[in-house]
Amino acid sequence: MSRRAQKKLAHQEKTVERRDKMLVHDFSSERATVEEVFDQATFMVIYQFLNSGVLYEVHGVVNAGKEARVYWGKNKEGKEMAVKIYLTSSAEFKKGMLKYIEGDYRFKGVKRDTRSLIFTWAQKEFRNLEQASQAKVRVPNPIAVKNNVLVMEFIGKDGVNAPSLKEQAPSDPEKVYAVLLTYVERLYKKADLVHGDLSEYNIMMWKGKPVIFDVAQAVPTSHSMAEFFLRRDITNVNRFFSRLGVKVLSVDEVYKKVVG
Repeated sequence: MSRRAQKKLAHQEKTVERRDKMLVHDFSSERATVEEVFDQATFMVIYQFLNSGVLYEVHGVVNAGKEARVYWGKNKEGKEMAVKIYLTSSAEFKKGMLKYIEGDYRFKGVKRDTRSLIFTWAQKEFRNLEQASQAKVRVPNPIAVKNNVLVMEFIGKDGVNAPSLKEQAPSDPEKVYAVLLTYVERLYKKADLVHGDLSEYNIMMWKGKPVIFDVAQAVPTSHSMAEFFLRRDITNVNRFFSRLGVKVLSVDEVYKKVVG
C-alpha cells in the first residue's frame, strides 16, 4: 500500500472513530431516548448520512415530542441541520396520521403496519417541505430523507432553535399576520397544499420573519377534508393574532381569498 493510500485510510479511520465517540457521548446521557428512538435500522440510516456527507456531526436533542425527536447536526461546511427521527414504536401516532394519509393521491397503496406508515410520514413531510419551499413559503429547506429519518435546515443558531409564536410573540403582529395569510394562500394555490395543523405552536420567528414547520400532515387541496383543515388553520391563526390586538379578517374572507 502506498504512503498516500495509508494516510487516506488513517484519516478515514480517525473520522469514523471521531463520529463514533461523538454519537456515543451525545446519546449515552439520554439512554431511554436512545433505546426508544435509535433501533439498529435507524442507526444505520444515520451512519449512511454521515458516510455520504449529508451529515458530519450529530449532537443532542433540541426538541422531543411523543411522535419524534429532533437532533442538532452539522454538515462538513459547518451548516446547521435538524435531524428529525420519527418513533417507529408509536402506536398512538399511527391512529392520528391515517386521516392525513388516506385520500392523499401521492401516497396510494401504503401498507397499514406502523413502520410503513411512519416511513411514509417522513417521506410526506419531505415532499410537503419541497412543495412549500418551491411556492416561496418559508419552511425549513429539506435536505434528505430515508425511512424514519428526515434531515432539514436548522432554524436557529448554535443548536438553539428559534422560538415559536407560542413562546415569543412577534414585535410586529400585524405584519406577521399578513405574511402568514400570504403563506396560506401560496400553499393552497402554488403548492396545492393545506397545512392542516397551523397554529402558534408550529410557526417559528427567525430574523423577524415567520417560518412554518411540522408540515407532515399537510394534504393536497383535492383531499376530502381539505376545506375543513383550511378553515381550522385560518381559525387558529385568527384566534392567536386577535389576542395580540390585530384586527383580523373573518374566516370566510380569508377562505375566499385563499381559494380564489
